[in-house]
Amino acid sequence: MFKLSVLGERIKMRRKIMMYMLIGLIVFFTVFYLMITEKIPGPWATMIGGLIMALIGIINEEDALTAISERLEILFLLIGMMIIVLLVSETGVFQWFAIKVAQLVRGEPFRLIVLLAIVTALCSAFLDNVTTILLMAPVSILLAKQLKLDPFPFIITEVMSANIGGLATLIGDPTQLIIGAEGNLGFNEFLFNTAPVAVLSMVLLIVNVYFIYGRHMVVSNELKARIMELDSSRSLKDPKLLKQAAVIFSLVLIGFVLNNFINKGLAIISLSGAIFLVVIAKRKPKEIFENVEWETLFFFIGLFMMIKGIENLNIINIIGDKLIKITSGKFDLAVIAVTWLSAGFTSIIGNVANAATVSKILGVMVPTFDKIGDPKAFWWALSFGSCLGGNITMLGSATNVVAVGAAAKAGCKIDFLKFFKFGGLIAFQTLLLATVYLYVRYM
Repeated sequence: MFKLSVLGERIKMRRKIMMYMLIGLIVFFTVFYLMITEKIPGPWATMIGGLIMALIGIINEEDALTAISERLEILFLLIGMMIIVLLVSETGVFQWFAIKVAQLVRGEPFRLIVLLAIVTALCSAFLDNVTTILLMAPVSILLAKQLKLDPFPFIITEVMSANIGGLATLIGDPTQLIIGAEGNLGFNEFLFNTAPVAVLSMVLLIVNVYFIYGRHMVVSNELKARIMELDSSRSLKDPKLLKQAAVIFSLVLIGFVLNNFINKGLAIISLSGAIFLVVIAKRKPKEIFENVEWETLFFFIGLFMMIKGIENLNIINIIGDKLIKITSGKFDLAVIAVTWLSAGFTSIIGNVANAATVSKILGVMVPTFDKIGDPKAFWWALSFGSCLGGNITMLGSATNVVAVGAAAKAGCKIDFLKFFKFGGLIAFQTLLLATVYLYVRYM
């Protein structure tokens, strides 16, 4: 009788777990449906999804607050850089840079996109790629408008470049820092293992941009002549603020690069620079906070809550366990599976959440294959899947969300499907390249 009672309780518990899992998945995919069809703005959709998970008991208040607090560095980093970029933009330096770049390529649109893409990728390799896109997006939009071109090819190319450039080094992307810490990998190891794929991926990106957009871009000689006649010095509105911002911003960037040694944290460095610059520039809190992109921040808050709900439902771990069973004893299949599966996860939950989750799965998988092949191949596979997979959807990385928000402010609307059509193509090609690279080098 006792055994039957225990068995009955177990059956009830399993049914309850399955019910919660089903409800959680319905909520999760409904949120993405609402965003894809644009029936509800992204920030409201993710917030509603996260709050529903809390109200029905998939997560509790402590889980929700923990999910947000664990990623406060991302939120505070964004706030700090938004404030710095806001003040820098007031100086007119973006317009100045835009004119200089356009004049360098004599107004040729494809050459201009290539130059901006290379600058973006290089900056992303050594800076946070969110910071890079915050700086480069306004420049590209200004140039596109000046040449009377659609800003979308400029923005989307820079987003792809930022994610690809972030792959090149340990400090290029938050996902790389997570992978480096979990896999005990150093700066030079990333440089020699992931940078080659980043360089080849940039070549693939530029070739695609040429055939899809570049060769169709036509700018009249009159517009080119106007670009060459522009006086860039007239764009500079506040030289004093520019000097102050340049000093503060340079210190922030140095702090980012040296963070592994000074260990102050990217968020603290970013916020410190922002607050010091605001005080020096004598700006009131109201005029600064009115221009912070709160919609982007609330989008992430809701997304973090939803991810915590999916983790609580054990869905990712279930997939991980299945992966271990399916690939048991097959080193090459396991490495390739990690690459593509992590890319798929990234397109849904974002590259930071994917890297943090899959790295735990690798902690279990890697010892199994230790004597079969080089275990570091798994970490490079995760790196490729997280960074290159971040280009699949606009949810794949913080860079994508920030860029889409900046484009919307400038009147260039980028919806989910528009992003996916180009981003998915680039991601597929670069992931295929990464797979071949892994196979040739490690298998």
